[in-house]
Amino acid sequence: AEKTWNPVTGCSKISPGCQNCYAERMAKRLRGRCGYDADEPFRVTLHPERLEEPMRWRKPSMVFVCSMGDLFHDDVPDEFIHRVFATIGQCPQHTFIILTKRPKRMKEFIVDCYAYESPSGDEKGVHILPNVWLGVTAENQEMADERIPVLLQIPAAIRFVSVEPMLGAVDLDSYLITGADRPGSSMRKGLDWVICGGETGPHARPVHPDWVRGLRDQCQSAGVPFFFKQWGEYIHASQTP
Repeated sequence: AEKTWNPVTGCSKISPGCQNCYAERMAKRLRGRCGYDADEPFRVTLHPERLEEPMRWRKPSMVFVCSMGDLFHDDVPDEFIHRVFATIGQCPQHTFIILTKRPKRMKEFIVDCYAYESPSGDEKGVHILPNVWLGVTAENQEMADERIPVLLQIPAAIRFVSVEPMLGAVDLDSYLITGADRPGSSMRKGLDWVICGGETGPHARPVHPDWVRGLRDQCQSAGVPFFFKQWGEYIHASQTP
């Protein structure tokens, strides 16, 4: 991403990857400033004054939406999510990257909001927004198996998974390619992109190189782009001179 856009900030912990949340740590440093509450800096907060920010960015950009929260948190009203997507619809020059740990709500919103039916009733479906990439966090196998199947039910231009912080070996083989996929097809049924990274900051948990290499090899075999972001706070003994 080249820019971040935070019309919503704040979140609450729902899985092991949330334990040492970087966004919560940053929000606490900014308490009382920059729109963060002095008493509860990581409380879910709506920022309607930020809704039009992308409209003022002339240069086409990759935009990470809600880097300091989760757009699909239960405390974010549907009406406000609609306003966020209204801005996205008015900014076709930008590509918006949306990452969530709550794919069920994301699915409900996308399907309800962008469902269509032909006048004759013969055709039904969901409109795909060409400038929106949808993803889920899957820090371990349990979260991958819980969240990715839901993500793959949501029509999107690009669907991706962020294995960060990586807390264990993750097998994504069944999600990278399905029987309907064909080499070079523009209608992939599996994941289009995989991000991977270790944890940073105080109390960070180490990532084993074999976990990363295994995930890289899966992606390479499936022809899916793999982005290794960082080792995180630690390196394994095997990586030292």
